[in-house]
Amino acid sequence: MPADPSSRIVGESPSRRAARAPRTAPSPQDQGAEAGAVEVRRSARRRRTVSAYREGDRTVVLIPARMSEAEEQRWVTVMLEKLAAQESKRMLGDAELAARAEWLSEQYLGGRARPATVRWVTNQNTRWGSCTPAEGSIRLSHRLQGMPEYVVDYVLLHELAHLLVPGHGPRFWRLLEAYPRTERARGYLEGVVAAGRLPHLSGSGDEQS
Repeated sequence: MPADPSSRIVGESPSRRAARAPRTAPSPQDQGAEAGAVEVRRSARRRRTVSAYREGDRTVVLIPARMSEAEEQRWVTVMLEKLAAQESKRMLGDAELAARAEWLSEQYLGGRARPATVRWVTNQNTRWGSCTPAEGSIRLSHRLQGMPEYVVDYVLLHELAHLLVPGHGPRFWRLLEAYPRTERARGYLEGVVAAGRLPHLSGSGDEQS
């Protein structure tokens, strides 16, 4: 999906390392996946803030020159997560969601899963997504809007797989093995569920269909 070149997130970080030239590195989020590279640009004038934006097929992360390698990796991951969440919330309407489902089916399921409809719903509060194979319909909870793109992709792919295999047996999970971020996305959603169960937070635990 196209990204807004002006997308930018700002954070805070201490400075620890001497300046060096910009470099290009694989994104920690995108290793083993289809996304592009990340270019880290260090600036001696940048003291505390960290920002990131899309530039063509790459992501540019701007950091203070004195930041350590460990801090750099941590902030690259943080900024990629925030950009992905921002883009998912801003860009995916029902039409884009259907197009994304078609792409995911081609990429990971050999194009065999062909839903008749894919849409967001606001009345699905106990599941992240649901599928009715007889109708070829897929519905995603609106609560996924704003989550990282790879999480939305995982839920979409999960429901697409249900068009081919109705249950959650070994054959079903083998279909999802092709998606490189399955475990990461499941961990993210489990974290959201766990946070929802804390006494000081509202919300209830939700399970994937």
